Amino acid sequence: MTTLTLTPTQIRGLKLAKDGNLFPQEAKKWTHENATITYAKTDRFKERPQKIKFVTTTTLDELRGMGLLRAIEADSAPLETPHEITMAGKIWLLQNK
Repeated sequence: MTTLTLTPTQIRGLKLAKDGNLFPQEAKKWTHENATITYAKTDRFKERPQKIKFVTTTTLDELRGMGLLRAIEADSAPLETPHEITMAGKIWLLQNK
């Protein structure tokens, strides 16, 4: 069995996809649907916003090419449809924490 090696950026993208489906946004970015800036759970006064995590289209294409992500709607254009993590992607994350 061949070992699949991912870059840190690809690993972050795969973990983001594990948390939920990725939807296209402006500027060739992908993130969760209705993502907003959040605050740390331990921040009482909500002074330090946490930025929205995103994946670029290039990283998404690389992960899709490896079979770790897939388009939800296979019959539409891949850059316009939401993407989800595949079972192969979930297994890779379990083996390579």
